This record gives sequence, structure tokens and C-alpha cells, in this order.
Amino acid sequence: MSKLRFDVVQDAFKKKAVPAESPAERTSKYFGELVFNRENMHKYLNTKTYEALIDCIDNGHPLDRATADEVAEGMKTWAMEHGVTHITHWFQPLTEGTAEKHDSLMEYDGKGGMLEQFDGKSLIQQEPDASSFPSGGIRATFEARGYTAWDPTSPVFIQDDTLCIPTVFISYTGEALDYKTPLKKSLKAVSDAAVPICQLFDPKVKKVYSYLGWEQEYFLVDEDLYAARPDLMLTGRTLMGHESSKNQQLDDHYFGAIPSRVMEFMKDVEIAGYRHGIPLKTRHNEVAPNQFELAPIFGETNLSNDQNQMIMNLMQQIARKHGFVLLLHEKPFAGINGSGKHNNWSLGTDTGTLLLAPGKDAMGNLQFVTFFVNVLVAVQKHNALLKASIATATNAHRLGANEAPPAIISSFLGHTMTKVLHKLLEVPSDTPIEIAGKKGASVGLVEIPEIFIDNTDRNRTSPFAFTGNRFEFRAVGSSANCAGAMTTLNAAVAEQLTAFKAAVDKEMAAGKPMNIAFMDVLKPLIASIIDTVCFDGNGYTEEWKEEAKRRGLDTETCVPIMFDEFTKPASVEMFEKTGVYTKPELEARNEVKWETYTKKVQIEARVMGRMAQNHIIPAALAYKNRLLTIITQLKALYPDDFESMAQTELALLQRVTKLVEDIRTKCAAMVDARKAANKIEDEREKALAYYAIAESLFAIRRPIDKLEEVVDNDLWPLPKYRELLFIN
Repeated sequence: MSKLRFDVVQDAFKKKAVPAESPAERTSKYFGELVFNRENMHKYLNTKTYEALIDCIDNGHPLDRATADEVAEGMKTWAMEHGVTHITHWFQPLTEGTAEKHDSLMEYDGKGGMLEQFDGKSLIQQEPDASSFPSGGIRATFEARGYTAWDPTSPVFIQDDTLCIPTVFISYTGEALDYKTPLKKSLKAVSDAAVPICQLFDPKVKKVYSYLGWEQEYFLVDEDLYAARPDLMLTGRTLMGHESSKNQQLDDHYFGAIPSRVMEFMKDVEIAGYRHGIPLKTRHNEVAPNQFELAPIFGETNLSNDQNQMIMNLMQQIARKHGFVLLLHEKPFAGINGSGKHNNWSLGTDTGTLLLAPGKDAMGNLQFVTFFVNVLVAVQKHNALLKASIATATNAHRLGANEAPPAIISSFLGHTMTKVLHKLLEVPSDTPIEIAGKKGASVGLVEIPEIFIDNTDRNRTSPFAFTGNRFEFRAVGSSANCAGAMTTLNAAVAEQLTAFKAAVDKEMAAGKPMNIAFMDVLKPLIASIIDTVCFDGNGYTEEWKEEAKRRGLDTETCVPIMFDEFTKPASVEMFEKTGVYTKPELEARNEVKWETYTKKVQIEARVMGRMAQNHIIPAALAYKNRLLTIITQLKALYPDDFESMAQTELALLQRVTKLVEDIRTKCAAMVDARKAANKIEDEREKALAYYAIAESLFAIRRPIDKLEEVVDNDLWPLPKYRELLFIN
């Protein structure tokens, strides 16, 4: 083992757990203490201001300037009690992360001194530079103006000494430059479309909420080993590395005892999350070694998405305190599971009804079936677009490998709901839909089992699975902003619900009773989804790929081509009808997506080439030199029997020589391809050229990984998988 590698591996194994910074109080005592939540609003605002702010949050009514000033003053008082000295508008640009610019509370007092000041204007709006963030051409360098505007529905929070104000980010000309703006528009769209349907069942319904429960998977590696891997540092994944003799084949890591160092890290993450009002519920070892997961209780989608961005930032900071580096890349290690961020999505009313769970009576179940079927129709119609919404250069490595769903969007329903749908096609439209066991048996009843949540199996190969009272969008990547997928899903469902309501209105206008009108519209939709998007089998097989094509599902695997879906006529029409995106915004975002794809692959290609040249080939040549020394000595000692005595050394020398030459020639071809691609001006065409380069990196990796198995362990310059993945 090389001296450098030996030192970093030894340092990693010597690391001990850092005790968690656990508060003495029960969790419930400090939950949300760093969030200006309703409890703190009530405490720090007068009654009139509090009521106006709650009305703004719940009903969207604007705040006047005087009220905004009162809110800001209350926030300032609360924040300063927690040691806050700065404020920032915290937003989510198209960089796949968050952004913040800190401003001090200090202002001149007009008397030669300073005072802390924070008013409604500073709370509601700021003007960051919009030209330096990805915009797809909407903002140029000489058109720098952009605005951040406060989102009152997501509470402000404190990080260190800074008051963070969640905001949208828009251009001077009004286009969205972030993830939050279109997400909020999609939430309004799905509510506006769903409420008229719900009101036919319950006139008291005034609003429908979209709910999100994310499951965040991640890897931890020792920071010393991380620092010795340029590929991990610069790309987030290992571009080379032979799989360990033992990886996840024994399934012994999944749900196993959590290592002590990791447990201390998890405790600190939970404490930080609870203080920020994030309702973390679950923690456990995932399937792959050194892979873990945490998940919260369901929440409203906009807030839940903000909390996911917050917790990712907190995890990265806390990991360093424990001697770890957090890896959110979807596939940091080859040959084992990658990391996803399963998005559990549902809809519910302001009256407390969960629309994707069976009701208490036949009409409640009709409402459930209505939303269940229409969601699936939306997924069927826009399956390619939904796949595009989760497509990235990094997620492409994960999809279809080691328990990750394939790059074909289908929905697993389980035996029970599949049977219910078939039964609904067979019976008359006026047949009640009952909960089994609640009423006496009756010929023709369509029965939904009473214990419904346990009546669906799990299908690890399904990208969009029904899991009892929600759909689990499993294809979302671990590093992604959930808003991308949730915006597309909400908009697609909103479009379909609007079309469904129009069809039902037409049937009812013709004199049909409500329940019959609903079923007459639902039946052809059910027949359509059963034959297309509903699939309960193994999504990994070649037979399914052929079957999916026959069904009309999108089977494209090239990420840059997937992005085309956003600007196809059906997608543009859907987004514009629902008010989520304009066509120029969609075109601009595609430019950003292609450019981001290109840059990520470009970085990987540069790192691969330089590591091959500066790390791998020199190590191989050093080993060749060692072999040549031995061969020379053997030839001198055994001149008459040299070939027999040096058989092993000669074979190794020949093998290393061939592998090194293979690496050199493939790297040279990759560099030439990169130079040619860099001359392409059109972003889409450049991304397509880099897609081919991305594929070529696998060809370069193969001989490098073979060399790792041949070259002396003490000469290999990089920490190996067995060292990266098995640290207690």
C-alpha cells in the first residue's frame, strides 16, 4: 500500500465517534425553536398583525406595507433573542442547490451611532444579481436585475447568526428563475382543479393540498479517504474502482445496527432538524455499505421541499464535524445500490380528507377511485415528461441498476387495486364501492379491503408505485430538488382533473345522476391505464422494455433527448393551461438542463483523463519497473531456464502493458472527442456529444479497474472500495 494511502486509511480507522450535541430537554420542548412558526408569530406579533399574516399564509391575501413592517419588527425581536446579526433571502436557483446573500441588520442611527434595523421592505423583496445564475438566456450579463420575494407560506428560520427568509426568485421581466415559483403555481393549479370535484362530494371543501414525504438516501465516507480521491472531491462519485470482494451481497447492512460514529452524526442531524421544525421520523442503514436514509412525517409540498433543502445543507455541515463527507450523488460507487429520494405524494382537502385513501362510505370511495384513476391517467399521458423531470447526468447512472427503478415510467398498483379496477369495468355504473367488512355481502359490490394500507406489496422496480394512501415517485434522485418532479406531477394531475370535471359536467347536464356520470367517465379511463401505464411485474427485464414500447410508453435512455419532452406541444399546452410555465420559460430551462448536463460530464471527463495520466499510469509503470527488475534478475540467475522461471512475471508484464496502452489510447480518443464537442455552439447538440463522451468513460474505467486487481497494493495510489465502504 502506498505511504499516502496507508496514512489516510489508518487515520480513517482511528476515528472515534464524536458525542452528539444532545439538548437536555425532550424533543417536543425544543422542536421548531429556530423557526418563526405560528406559536412564535402569536407571541411576537400583536393580534391584528398576527391575524393579517395568518390570512396571508392561509388565503393568499396580500399584506400592506404597515403590516409588513410590524411583521418584520416582530421577527427582528425574536431573531435577535437568538443571536441573529444578519438576514438573507434564501432561494433555490437552477443550480441544484440553495443561494443566500447575507446583509447585516446594522444601519446608521443618524446620530453618529448604529442600530439594528429590519423593515417590511427588506422582508418582502430584495434584488440579487440574476445574471450569474443559470437562466437559459432569460437574463444576460448586461441584464442583471432579478428579484427575490418572500414566501410567507414557508416560515423564516435561523441558521447560525442569520435569519433566513424563504423566497421565490424571478427576473425583472417576470419569468421564474428558480424551483419554488413554478412549484407554488403547480400547487395552486392542482387545488383549483381538484376543489370543484371535491365540492360535489363535500361543499365545505375550499382548498386541496399536495403532500410530500421525501425519503433521503445518502452515503458517508471518511473525510481523509475522500480527500485522497480527486474523483469524489470534484464529481461526487468514483470514476474508477474495482468492486470489493464483499459489498452488499449478504444484505447484512440493510436495517443492521448503526455504527456508533454514524449514530452520533444521525443524532446531531435530528437535533438540528427538530430545532428547525423538520419532523424527522425514520433513520436506518440502507442496503449498500455506508449508505443510510432519513425520512420525515408527511407535510405540505412547498414546506416539505424547503425542509429537504434545509436538511441537505445541515447534513453536509454536520458530517464534517464527525469526520465524514456526505455524498448525495445518485451513484457514487459502481456495483452497489445508488441513492434516491423517493417522493411520497398525495392530495388532501382542508376538511381533512385524504383523497388517495378509501372513504367511509360508497361516495367517499367513489371520490377515492376518481382521484386514483385520474392521477394514473396523468402519468400515462405524460410519462415521458415525468421521466424528463427526474433526468440528470447523475441520476442516469442510478436508474435501472441495483434496486433503482428503470428509465420507463410505469405504476405498480398491487393485486388488490388491480382487481378493483377490473371489477369496476365489469359492473354497472351505479354499483356502490364499499369497504369490505363494513356491510353485509352483496352481489355485485366492488369491495376495497378494510386494512388497505397493508394490501399493496412493494415493487422495487416500479418508478411510480401506489403504496396504500399515496403514490411513491421512486425515480427522483438523491441530489435533486424535489420541486422539479413535484411541479410536473402536480401540473399533469391538474390538467387531467380539469378535463375529467368537464366530462362529468357534460354527463350530468344530460340528466345522469352524479355517481353514474362519474363512473361512465371513469370506465374508459380505467380501461386505458390498465393496458398502458399499470405494470406489476419486473421492470428490469428485456421483455418489459419491449412490452413498454408496445404499450406506447417512452423508453428513451439518452438524458439530453429526454429533455425534449418539456418543449413538445402537449407539454407546453399542459404547462400553459395550468399557469405553471410559459413556453419561453420551458425553452430557457431546457437550455439550462442541456448546459448543466454538458458541464457535469465535461468535469468527469477531465478528471478521468487527468487521474488516468497522473495517478493510474504512473502506478502501473512503477509496477512494470518492479517486474522488469525481477525479470532481469531471473534472466541473470537462470539464463538457460529463464522463460520457465519468469513465466508469471512475463505474463503480468504483458498484461499490464496491454492495459496501460488500452487506457492511453481510450483517454486520447476521449480528449479528442471533448475538444470537438467544445466547439459546438448549440447547447442541445453539445449535450448529445457529451452523452457519447459519458458513455466512453465506462470503457476507460474497465482497464483501470483491471489494473487495480493486478498492480501491487502498496503502489496503488487511491483508496479502494474495501477501504471507502467499510469504516466503523
